[in-house]
Amino acid sequence: MNKLCRQVSIESPGPGVKNCVFNFFVPIEDTPAHGARIKIVCAGACYRRRDRANSITSVSSVSSELSDYCPSVTSMSSPAHQGIREGSFFPGFEVAGVIESLGSEITEANNCGLRIGQRVIVYPFDETPAGYAELLVVPDLKYIVPIPDSMPMEEAAMLPTGALLAMHAVFKAEAVVTDILNQRAATDPNKKCKILIVGTGGLALWAVRIATYHFASTGAHNVDITVASLRDEGFRLATEIKNVSVVQWNECLYEPQLIERTKDVCGGAVDVVIDFGTTSRSLHRSMHCLSKGGVVLISEEVAEKLLPKFSRLSNEYQQEIIPISNGTVEQLAELVELVANKKIEPPPYSVFPCEQAAEVIQKLINSEIPGRAILRFHDIE
Repeated sequence: MNKLCRQVSIESPGPGVKNCVFNFFVPIEDTPAHGARIKIVCAGACYRRRDRANSITSVSSVSSELSDYCPSVTSMSSPAHQGIREGSFFPGFEVAGVIESLGSEITEANNCGLRIGQRVIVYPFDETPAGYAELLVVPDLKYIVPIPDSMPMEEAAMLPTGALLAMHAVFKAEAVVTDILNQRAATDPNKKCKILIVGTGGLALWAVRIATYHFASTGAHNVDITVASLRDEGFRLATEIKNVSVVQWNECLYEPQLIERTKDVCGGAVDVVIDFGTTSRSLHRSMHCLSKGGVVLISEEVAEKLLPKFSRLSNEYQQEIIPISNGTVEQLAELVELVANKKIEPPPYSVFPCEQAAEVIQKLINSEIPGRAILRFHDIE
């Protein structure tokens, strides 16, 4: 470890500690023989729980998801201080940058078409280093996905986790939709399959954009998509998307009113729910909006906690709850192509210098930044 680099660590404050943003100079590993070292240009402001060892299961946008879902992780301790793990931040897993160096055993024959100075994003592999930093070590080139010169680094930084998880959820939903439509083909071929996407944070906005494009491009016209908006800002953003209905889940209303409102907008019970703001309350509501034999897709991160609580109810309603993982490197490469070719538009985002990390996090907590927040570490343009 012969080099130091700046790292920004964003954590939840502990007792008597108000500041949650820390700056360090940390040693950076030499470039692995079969890997690469990435100079980080942009990193998405995101959080991820680390309560399962070697897990890479979920990432959500602080700016868009924190007000929707703040999981309690009280068993964890901060590397900087003893902290309270309530909506804790583990940033730096959505990164875009350029290859600074390649390993000593990388040759023209095994470089996967990668070169020094190339613009890339990094798939969130197991043991991805935690924390924003100026440099990121990647042990194997298979985790590196090139991006075209035409793609802004800010947009690229949103793809490896939030957008990829949303894409994987849409693909899982497509498999369910295909089965449902095939079953109805003989008896009710004109009946549409209804999908409800819960939450209007970064994950849900990616999902609705990917879903509308994907189902249109595959010719699945018998699909209706509705977004259950959890916040006023999300309601406005969701209504800007064509051919998508929106229902507002105002938490001031009683559950029966919200369920009835949702069914009215959807034209009855739905067949598939993609719930990115999963709490016990939202999952219970989603299942009441779901038809018999329907499917709820939730992130793998929360499934371990919620599945035992809802197993009896899912059996009673003859519904299935399916956990969704982050997706694959191949799907990430496909996502890059779709966004680069303007077939899928990214959600709104704002870019800030990394030196403003403390101010940015405070604004995110207060919901003062619309869409995603991106921190810029270097300017290569």
